[in-house]
Amino acid sequence: MTRVLTAGRKEPVSGSTRSVVVFLHGYGANGADLLGLADVLGEHLPDTLFVAPDAPESIPGMPFGYQWFPIPWLDGSSEEEAARGMAAAVDDLNAFLDALLVDEDLLPEQMVLFGFSQGTMMSLHVAPRREDEIAGVVGFSGRLLNPELLGDEVQSRPPVLLVHGDADDVVPVQSLPEAAEALQQAGWQEVYAHIMKGTAHGIAPDGLSVALAFMRDKCGL
Repeated sequence: MTRVLTAGRKEPVSGSTRSVVVFLHGYGANGADLLGLADVLGEHLPDTLFVAPDAPESIPGMPFGYQWFPIPWLDGSSEEEAARGMAAAVDDLNAFLDALLVDEDLLPEQMVLFGFSQGTMMSLHVAPRREDEIAGVVGFSGRLLNPELLGDEVQSRPPVLLVHGDADDVVPVQSLPEAAEALQQAGWQEVYAHIMKGTAHGIAPDGLSVALAFMRDKCGL
């Protein structure tokens, strides 16, 4: 039984929906954390709906903080608990995306997943295992989990943009080339990368500009 994800949304500036960007937030944040980016991006993606679900699990002691799955080195959970949590969150997210496409009368190739940190981990796991290829994945400051499984489990190979700050002290910047190499080894043709100079664990203007250009291109705008 999947859990229903609560989501905030920002309607297209034009009033007409031709594409959707789904923001997937990081550990300890919530959907609203990334939805503010729609104010900046919406002017340049006028026909795009922006949606930002909260992850399914609240974090004890963090009233507005959510997680897609536990992180053992942060919260003392076991590897088994983390794996179970991620498997459940994957099902929740897939159900959410399926319903979103139906409700908005959109095709998979009109949808972009935009992740940050743990949200990037979810994006890079979920998108390739969906049968119908989506428009693209934007992954900020995250990593590709279980890269050794990707070759056997991949169903589609959407274009991927990886963005990372070279001063990130939460998720090392080395995670970017590691993910890019694993994707290419699994047959990806379109993997793009951008390093944000002097940026820690966050989203800098130059990275957001690269992401905007990528999304405009992949959504055919």
